[in-house]
Amino acid sequence: MNYHAPPASAGALDALKSEIRARAEEFQALRHIPKDIVRQFQAVGVYRAFVPKRFGGDELAPQDFCRLIEEIATADASAGWVASFGVSATYLASLPPETYAAIYGTDPNTVFAGAMFPPQPARRVAGGLEVSGRWPWGSGVMGADIVGAGIKIEGENSPLPRTAVLPRAKASVDENWDTVGLRATGSHDIVIDKAIVPEEWTFIRGGKPQQDDLIFRYPAMALAAQVLAVVALGAARSALDWVHANALARASVTGAPSPAARAYIQIDFAKAEGILMGARSAFYDAIEDGWRQMQTNGEVDRPTLIRLRHAASKAAQDGAEAARLAFVMGGSEAMATGHPLGRKMIDAACVAQHAFINSGSWQAAGAALFDQQTPPGYP
Repeated sequence: MNYHAPPASAGALDALKSEIRARAEEFQALRHIPKDIVRQFQAVGVYRAFVPKRFGGDELAPQDFCRLIEEIATADASAGWVASFGVSATYLASLPPETYAAIYGTDPNTVFAGAMFPPQPARRVAGGLEVSGRWPWGSGVMGADIVGAGIKIEGENSPLPRTAVLPRAKASVDENWDTVGLRATGSHDIVIDKAIVPEEWTFIRGGKPQQDDLIFRYPAMALAAQVLAVVALGAARSALDWVHANALARASVTGAPSPAARAYIQIDFAKAEGILMGARSAFYDAIEDGWRQMQTNGEVDRPTLIRLRHAASKAAQDGAEAARLAFVMGGSEAMATGHPLGRKMIDAACVAQHAFINSGSWQAAGAALFDQQTPPGYP
């Protein structure tokens, strides 16, 4: 069935964010985002964002999708992280066109979760490839309709991993995700035992798209970094909003000035706002410039491609720093278990640990800026 719902209204998104905030403790205890929230992600357009209109999708520009994820992340970073994998519709475009149509032509809101590494051996058998193994870091798998798993086929020499796509019912989940940050992402191990996957349901991760829509020609690795980095911006925004509201509302029990009237709070708050402002501006300026080039020239030039990756690193790292400053402004009370500032700081820090946007990505950006050798896949 082909169907399409309009992009979410501001009211629908606000209602979703309110529910996420109210249920954040529930998500922490579950260690995943529950399916009823995933269904609401579907309703506001998270999973059809990049799906072509001919399949009932919204064909959003990358900056519009990032703004949607940033909004969700202000309510809860784990929810934003899980929603960010709506980007999967872009790299699944490396599937054969008939397979892509079978997925998104049936349901443009299809939810995909995947775990690529380490690629596990797969052997050719009657009907396709026999896939078995265990893959960690399966973020969002608890709400997925289909899953992907990294495989290697004997005799295939691609430097990039091949991914097998199969129904979620053919995989099991080992619920072993137990962390202090991004706890509700449900990034459990995906386990598959002798599933037969037709070869046309596999693709090279990062390979050439099999469809020519503009979004599928946008730099895939840059987009993958951007949709994660923006979660740190949302978490930092939420932390600073908490500090601002609390400082204005709170009176000191000792008779000291309210936090809003204290010079060190004013200074640090202005610093943190400046850090976040700069990171956010650089982030969206780069994406919007890159998308304009795509629309005008059909490709992104190399200096902009480097800037797309560089700005994503800045967004993640500066978002984490702004959230850290918010925690410091929370004083000793922020040390309490479960305090919102502690959670937001750790969540933002965990975003900035991802390999695409971690501190090592500064070196990759620097190498690119000097036209030196960069790691595989960068920029």
